[in-house]
Amino acid sequence: MNVVVLGAGAVGSLFGARLAAAGHRVTLVGRPEPMRAVRERGLLVTGDGAGTFRLGATSDLASAGPADVVILTVKTFDLDASGKMLGRTFAPTPTLLTQNGLGVEPRALDALRAAGWTRPVDWVVRAVHSVPATSVGPGAVRASGTGDVILPSPVGRGARGGVIERFGELLRGAGFSVRYSDAFDREIWRKVVVNAAINPVTALHGVPNGRLGSGSLREEAVGLLREAVAVARAEGFAIPEEEAEADFDRIVSSTAENRSSMLQDLDRGRPTEVDAILGEILGIGARHGIDLPRTRVAALAIRRRAAAPQG
Repeated sequence: MNVVVLGAGAVGSLFGARLAAAGHRVTLVGRPEPMRAVRERGLLVTGDGAGTFRLGATSDLASAGPADVVILTVKTFDLDASGKMLGRTFAPTPTLLTQNGLGVEPRALDALRAAGWTRPVDWVVRAVHSVPATSVGPGAVRASGTGDVILPSPVGRGARGGVIERFGELLRGAGFSVRYSDAFDREIWRKVVVNAAINPVTALHGVPNGRLGSGSLREEAVGLLREAVAVARAEGFAIPEEEAEADFDRIVSSTAENRSSMLQDLDRGRPTEVDAILGEILGIGARHGIDLPRTRVAALAIRRRAAAPQG
């Protein structure tokens, strides 16, 4: 199968490596420097599934086709531009969204629709995943654990159900742990709640996920997690605090060596997904009249850190 990975940072590159190892023809589309390194030396993966993988790499989406499927792994703040570029370049193609945060699917659908796709909802599938990947240099990624991928149940979804099953089979065949969920929106919130706890604390303190397993950093993170749980409940997703903390502890333990995506973005002077995670939670909380002091302070601190000169 011809697979195009658009937005090949750490997560996209790792998806691409595992699919290439399973025998698929994979083309990564990303920033010029890492794509040049992949073309020259191959993609180096350390940790789980280590190896050097030869696959296509370009910064020009128009040269990446043909594509049987697209995996869109750009950050949420790039969804609008990347979705429009995808829609202008390719005819409607099964497309998987892997982004963190809330409001991901509507933004992608709007961008594709604006670029000319008719009924993009029939082609686009969102995934919730916990696949940990850290960029360790141009063309090099560390896989700090395996993680899993959750897809919406294909039952009763018509033509879109076939697209969901296609991605399920593709990812399982590449060694990913995949399951379908009848309560997919709840799964989105489960991940958002954990992201809202892990990402800002690791980013602000400059520590890997495992440092949140105990002590004051765990207390700080759990405080954010509980505020996010309150907002999820107000939206109709009853996630007990005990369940959320169990999810948090499991992710912290299984990705102990991983540096969160928000921390990696701050390290490299890039925009973060603070708006898609904490910003969305604050906006929804305000709509429900819920005060979120810890979340508000953390979001402000991340924004200030991201705006500070690097040096």
